[in-house]
Amino acid sequence: MMDENRKSQYDTNFFERYARISLIELVDERFAGLKNEDRPDLQDPELGIGIEVTRAIRENKEVAHALINEIAGRPVMEVSEDEWIDMTRYGYGYGIHDHLMGKVEYEYWSAALPLKRVIESKVRKVSDGFYGDFAEYGLYVFSKESLTNHMLDSTISYIMKLQTANEKRYAYLYISQIHEMFVCNLGNASFHMIKITKAQCRRFYHEAIIQQ
Repeated sequence: MMDENRKSQYDTNFFERYARISLIELVDERFAGLKNEDRPDLQDPELGIGIEVTRAIRENKEVAHALINEIAGRPVMEVSEDEWIDMTRYGYGYGIHDHLMGKVEYEYWSAALPLKRVIESKVRKVSDGFYGDFAEYGLYVFSKESLTNHMLDSTISYIMKLQTANEKRYAYLYISQIHEMFVCNLGNASFHMIKITKAQCRRFYHEAIIQQ
């Protein structure tokens, strides 16, 4: 786990820089013109691209620091075995469709609840014009949870339903899970997965730090 001095290096711009670097190498070189600005976090006015970057993780600072450690390829301090057993045995919450979940669906709950909140907020903001006027909007989400194909299908359906009547809407959803990225097309409800090697993880991480 990082000490307090190291933690101070990682403001939210770290994730934005990491997102830009990974989009250029993994998805499309047309993202090379993206600048790290604000509202949205990454933008290229010339090509009309605006991408908002956020994190869908449990609301806990230690989880955020663990996410950075994983991105960097470092060991992550986990909860004890007894704590994990208690969490999975007694953990209850609300999933993406607000249904009560039991221990069998604990992993789905832990991923879906933060993601659901993020989606609702970001869809509303892009529709209201909070992120300016762009021809193409993208939402890049860092997730520490392991999303299944079923979860991805549910997430895509949910965001498409939310923004059906909106004039300004996200065309793409990018979900980064440390060692893979899911590129979700919100126009035709499809997605594909791109593997991220350990070497790429380390390189993206160091480049994001250097660009600080």
